[in-house]
Formats: sequence, structure tokens, C-alpha cells
Amino acid sequence: GAVRLNHGLSDICINWSGGLHHAKKSEASGFCYMNDIVLSILELLKYHARVLYIDIDIHHGDGVEEAFYTTDRVMTCSFHKYGDFFPGTGDIEDIGDGNGKYYSVNFPLKDGIGDEDFLQIFKPIILKIMDVYNPGAVVLQCGADSLTGDRLGCFNLTVKGHGDCVKYVKSFNVPLLVLGGGGYTINNVARCWAYETAVLVDQEDLASEIPENDFYHEYYAPEYNLHLKPSPTVQNNNTKEYLKKYKTQILEHLSQLQGAPSVQMQEIPSDSLLVDRILLKNDAEESS
Repeated sequence: GAVRLNHGLSDICINWSGGLHHAKKSEASGFCYMNDIVLSILELLKYHARVLYIDIDIHHGDGVEEAFYTTDRVMTCSFHKYGDFFPGTGDIEDIGDGNGKYYSVNFPLKDGIGDEDFLQIFKPIILKIMDVYNPGAVVLQCGADSLTGDRLGCFNLTVKGHGDCVKYVKSFNVPLLVLGGGGYTINNVARCWAYETAVLVDQEDLASEIPENDFYHEYYAPEYNLHLKPSPTVQNNNTKEYLKKYKTQILEHLSQLQGAPSVQMQEIPSDSLLVDRILLKNDAEESS
């Protein structure tokens, strides 16, 4: 996907089986044994001076942040549950180090956040980042464990609210690599990523009723509905004051950046895999 974006063969690439954001350089972590996100970003950096990484999984994107914590060529932005919760990182004061200071953005959240509150922090922060950082490409990790009803999660987002984040990032018309991630109520994961695929290909006006099918229809009982309703029993522990305080602090950190960083011109390394070059050649021949 990153190679296709680099060569202008696609505007958006999707890999729902990717998004393994916890893996580290020398160890597996959190069901992630290889960090495909870091590898994709390294590929994108061959052609783009700056890459933005956005993470809406309920868990902090610690492996990606750690990989790029001291550079200004990658900005990481994670919205996640923080506290007594895996992986235990992603405090608002974790802002990067050295050349990477202010290029790590973390919004630590509490249990129960819903669509309205999430979008009210997500949109202004992403807008500010796009304005001050001006990335050449964006990688969006769409972990579905931030949905309501997830077995390991504690947020109250609906499929529509989660998808609105994807739609907003897409609206900037920057080359976009969209990845999966966590999600432990798997029928809801399927709902989410089906809807977000529709959003990404401009077909979001899907019928909400899931079509009857001999193989999987009962899997979506009893509603047989694409969309989820927020749980009325989940308490939102994120007060308006809390969200406003942290949103303001993050926007102030971003205001410390003095324009988008540049990079010295250099020879472009070869694509990472020979098969990618073969595919690129085939695509070029088919389009000619």
C-alpha cells in the first residue's frame, strides 16, 4: 500500500489486517509481533518529507510512537484510554524528545466517551496538525476496540462515529494508508470496517439492514443492522472540563511548532520489495 501511494497509483490504500501498533523493534507486544505501521511509514518517508500517523484504537499506539519519538519527520497522534489500562503509556506530557519534541501527540481518555465528545476533540486537533505539519502522507490506524460493546474496550463509540473520524481524515485529500488494529467483539469489527470501506470509496449511504445470507446472517442477530447504538448504561467519565483542558493543552503544544519541517534532498532508495516493483510495472503497462 505504501509503495502504491508513493508512486501515485492509489490515493487511498486499505489493509484491515494491518495496524499492529504495539510491536517493538526487539519484542512482540499486545498481540502484535511485527509493526507493519512502522515499516509502512519508513517506506513512505522515501518519497515524503513528513508523514502523519493517527491512531483511534482504544489502546495507545506505543510501538509507533517509540519508533519515531526523536524525529520531526513523523508526527504521531493517538486518542486512547489511559490509566490502569494496557499498555500504560501515552500521557499528555509525552510529546517527543530532541528533534521530535512536540511531534508526539497524546490525548489520554477515560471510560465511556461517545461520538459527540470524541469528534469534538478529534476534529480540531487533526485540523491543527494538518495546518502546522502539512504531511505528505497519512497513516490511519482504525482499531475497532474503541467501539461500544467491545469485550476489552470501555468506550461508547458507534460505527457511525468511528467512521466519521475516517471520513474527516479522508477530507484532506492527502495520500492515505488505512489500517485495522484491535477489536474483540468481532461481529462489530466486521460492521465497522465494512462501513469504513464504504466511506473511503464514497459509498457510505449503505442500507443499514444487513442482507440475508445463508452463512453469516445469524451472526448479526437480533438487530441484523450495520450500525450500533451507544450503550445507555455506560457512564462517560470524560467531563466537558477535562476534555477542554486537554484539548487546549495539545493545541498549545502544536502552536509551538514553527512551520512544517523540511528535509534535505537525497537519492530515493529503491522500493522495499521486488514484488512491489513488478506490480508497479504491471500497473503501468495496463494503464498505457
